[in-house]
Amino acid sequence: MNSPKIALVTGAGSGVGKGCATALLRDGWQVVFTGRRAQALQAAIAEAGDTGRLAVAITCDVTSEASVACLFDAIRERFGRLDLLFNNAGISVPSTSPDELSVSAWRNAVDTNLNGAFLCLRGAFKLMRNQAPQGGRIINNGSISAHAPRPGSIAYTATKHAISGLTRAAALDGRPFDIAVGQIDIGNVGSDMTEKMVEGVAQADGSIRPEPRMELSAVTDTFLAMTRLPLSANVLFMTVMATKMPFVGRG
Repeated sequence: MNSPKIALVTGAGSGVGKGCATALLRDGWQVVFTGRRAQALQAAIAEAGDTGRLAVAITCDVTSEASVACLFDAIRERFGRLDLLFNNAGISVPSTSPDELSVSAWRNAVDTNLNGAFLCLRGAFKLMRNQAPQGGRIINNGSISAHAPRPGSIAYTATKHAISGLTRAAALDGRPFDIAVGQIDIGNVGSDMTEKMVEGVAQADGSIRPEPRMELSAVTDTFLAMTRLPLSANVLFMTVMATKMPFVGRG
């Protein structure tokens, strides 16, 4: 019997990260759940029904170079390799006019959404280049905001546009090492974080309107389809969204 492949999911304690980490477990992967809160990671693993055979929790602050280095050292020592990174950890910023956005809030968004994604991608590249057999897959969590902004979202939108550049450049740089890099852009998944969309959110025309949401299973099914590809094939960009959300033609 073959040993399970090894996956790392950042921001795995809640939301999309938790859902995708759980889906990987049920698909037979060995999964490292990582995030800043140990209790949330352990709760996510318990909720997934794993007894510790396939899941492990390792705390990490993706904004810290030292913390990310410790995470990848632990993966190397425990498993000897990494087959998949889901670069999912990120934060949003309350809707704010650019002139009213604090520099600290801007830097926090950049440190988490962009620098954190780079640090984890960097660590995964180093492992995947030097393991045998060589290679692996990296999936970056982009956003609908990687294509079109919402009002008052300059920090979040800028970081998500930057993630698209990170994906394109890393996909090119990964080719010699059989490292496939792609991006999943998610729009309006049902969760506690998107409850406000049911009540109404700001639109580009200045109105406030409710927006449809989709089930988390739509995201996890799409994500798993990307992970199941052989390394000779890659989904560079995939958008999964609520069918009736105001994205196509937004504004």
